[in-house]
Amino acid sequence: MKYDVKDLKLAAKGNGRINWADKHMPVLQMIRARFAKEQPLKGVRIAACLHVTSETANLMRTLKAGGAQLALCASNPLSTQDDVAASLVKDFGISVFSVHGEDNKKYYSHIEALIATKPQITVDDGADVVSTIHSKHKDMIKYIYAGMEETTTGVIRMRAMAKDGALLYPIFSVNDATTKYLFDNRYGTGQSSVDGILRATNILYAGKTVVVVGYGWCGRGFAMRAKGIGARVIVTEVNPLKALEATMDGYEVMPMKEAARKGDIFCTLTGDIDVICKEHFLAMKDGAIVANSGHFNVELDLVALKKLSKKINKNVRTNVDEYILKSGKAIYVLGEGRLVNLACAEGHPAMVMDMSFATQALMAEYSVKNYKKLTPKVYLVPNEIEDWISRLKLQTLGVKIDTLTERQKQYLSSWQEGT
Repeated sequence: MKYDVKDLKLAAKGNGRINWADKHMPVLQMIRARFAKEQPLKGVRIAACLHVTSETANLMRTLKAGGAQLALCASNPLSTQDDVAASLVKDFGISVFSVHGEDNKKYYSHIEALIATKPQITVDDGADVVSTIHSKHKDMIKYIYAGMEETTTGVIRMRAMAKDGALLYPIFSVNDATTKYLFDNRYGTGQSSVDGILRATNILYAGKTVVVVGYGWCGRGFAMRAKGIGARVIVTEVNPLKALEATMDGYEVMPMKEAARKGDIFCTLTGDIDVICKEHFLAMKDGAIVANSGHFNVELDLVALKKLSKKINKNVRTNVDEYILKSGKAIYVLGEGRLVNLACAEGHPAMVMDMSFATQALMAEYSVKNYKKLTPKVYLVPNEIEDWISRLKLQTLGVKIDTLTERQKQYLSSWQEGT
């Protein structure tokens, strides 16, 4: 078994974290138990490029229980939990190529190591594996059944490829599953981003002005949690409908060039590039804190910030870099502009990842059963899978709901009955 992790001696600590997370992932436990009996993925090669965390480890355990041959690498250089990576190799026999803090060259060498396993299914968080396969390994595509994409940024890339006719195998947008974005994106990103900023800075949110850049589901969640902890919240948007929604939700909405002058803490959650750039850095207050929770660090124009600075003090606190501008003003960047909830904290709570990774596991099974019917385009997760996961999650929470009577079903399906 090939692997590249920091230190296998860290495995014991990682094993404890994996088991702790597993206790809060009951839906995935149920799927794992069934997979172990039925072996729906027996012999199927799966390559996953995800955040290497304790929650991801339990997805890997579930896929392996189903009979899959697995390889895992990191989808972000700063999200890897080295002890978890070590435990996956030592305790669970899974090939892992991931080291916290790896540079760009090492990051892509790990993606190449993943692709070298000749996957039949890909699981991506940001589409780097799919993009690399399409650009450098097209000869492998004929063997690939399908892929899954976990995050907004990756889905944007996949839909662009499909629109251009460049996508050569089917992709399931797990990110667009309601069991994912309504919970993972909103509650997971909301809590973990507040947590990451808090751990890095130990700042008091109460009374501070927090600028939420982007009001998608991640932005909604972060704004809600920042407001809940006592911050004044400003939202910036380019989408008029989302801006209107943020206004109706009680937040101030304004252009970024205005918000830049008012914010104490900034967090980008858009999936786009350069949403905080040179003019915004110049307008910020002395001591402004800047973070990103929108996947790639390109949301912040750090190249421009570096050019504006006369000095950069690395790690003035753990995961906090101080940029001293030529004017003497200081701007603090968290986690090198990478995902603040993973670079500076532990990512989403296991309870919310339970649903996202349950969806991933079931879509791997669905892909094996249905790949012959699929064509190269971006698919949504089938409604029956979403419904099953929602019901099972409610069951594990001890929550019961009503069911429609036959009369109610008849009424809802008929156009002949009016008031």
